[in-house]
Amino acid sequence: MMMRRRAATAAFGVAAALALAACSSGEGEPEESGTAGGGEMGEFAEGSTMAALADAGSITIGTKFDQPLFGLLAPSGAPEGFDVEIGKILASELGIDEGSIEWVETVSANREPFIQDGTVDLVVATYTINDDRKELVSFAGPYYNAGQALMVMSDTTDITGPDDLAGKNVCSVEGSTPAENIATNYPDANLQLFGAYTDCLEPLRNGQVDVVTTDNVILAGYVAESDGEFMVVGEPFTEEPYGIGLAREDTEFRMWINDVLEEIFEDGRWLEAWNATAGTVLPEPEVPTVDRYEIE
Repeated sequence: MMMRRRAATAAFGVAAALALAACSSGEGEPEESGTAGGGEMGEFAEGSTMAALADAGSITIGTKFDQPLFGLLAPSGAPEGFDVEIGKILASELGIDEGSIEWVETVSANREPFIQDGTVDLVVATYTINDDRKELVSFAGPYYNAGQALMVMSDTTDITGPDDLAGKNVCSVEGSTPAENIATNYPDANLQLFGAYTDCLEPLRNGQVDVVTTDNVILAGYVAESDGEFMVVGEPFTEEPYGIGLAREDTEFRMWINDVLEEIFEDGRWLEAWNATAGTVLPEPEVPTVDRYEIE
């Protein structure tokens, strides 16, 4: 269901209910609706996305289903990971419990379309903030800073960094910033694109590709699950600030999400979510600085 359609329906229903209440009580100014902060009653501006979602009592969040530590589909059928925990926190600040979150698998190539057509309300999916994407959607955050890296078979000796990629078969994902970086800055590499990073793992094992490239934290998850088959080589060679994607014109919602992020950076919930997921493998990260940019 499209978010804007849900929001409009919810907002209309709330407005009608408030108008009836005002008529019956004789009071001319109804209270604003909505919930906030871990389910406690609060106020959101009438007509805002926050109020519509809170009144509906549900939210649709796009995330990855194939990335250990950040967004991976568990045997239970629900996704788990750091991105998922961030999504749960945002929902809770709207008064929405975990059971009322609809998780939609969102791969790199369909993140912008899903936001634009209302398939999802938010995308929390190892989603790098960059200027090209800001032309299509907007971003709250960043809530984490990653960097592009390389993963190879553990017995590989001739690839230690991006300068070794000339003539090598490099696997990445359509619509991703790592793929774009390789195509633009390392044109002598033989770039092979798939729909998901898990699609690169078997080709790496059988020698069809020599290296897999994406963000270091994503690769760390695959290494941790590989029982020694894979390793990450060299140091990260880009900066990849992860943001929460949402409708480009919804500045009010974006600023509210930024407020929530700054709150959880301060009160420890961000680090708690990290330690319960990605922090089981990766070191404690520095707290990022939210970028409250203006849309031109």
